[in-house]
Amino acid sequence: MSDLPPTARAPAEAGKPPLSGRPLIGGGQASELVRLFDVLASATRLRLLHALERAGELNVSELAAALEMAPQAVSNQLRRLADRRIVASRRDGARVYYRVSDPCVAGLLDLGLCLLEETAPPAPAAAPDGRR
Repeated sequence: MSDLPPTARAPAEAGKPPLSGRPLIGGGQASELVRLFDVLASATRLRLLHALERAGELNVSELAAALEMAPQAVSNQLRRLADRRIVASRRDGARVYYRVSDPCVAGLLDLGLCLLEETAPPAPAAAPDGRR
């Protein structure tokens, strides 16, 4: 586990037992996990979560600018994340600021990126003349 990124240990740091110490998941828990992954299985929502993790807290306009999206589209995606209590919000005057509320999100994103990098297909070898 020492080869994993530090945030991959987020479950342990959140007071959760390690995966190897948990009983085998049952059908109901597996189905709930599938529903959670369905919420996360969106390029837009993953980008929103990454932007929030990087910044700590952003409002809809800031997120829309960062992702080059319409504010209404960002709001719709944030609502899905808020429904699962993955993000939380606070109001400051007319603006609503969002932050990641689940301590496991950073580790999950970090592990996903790590897995993506580790399992990426090798780049095509360059031809002798330097072309691919």
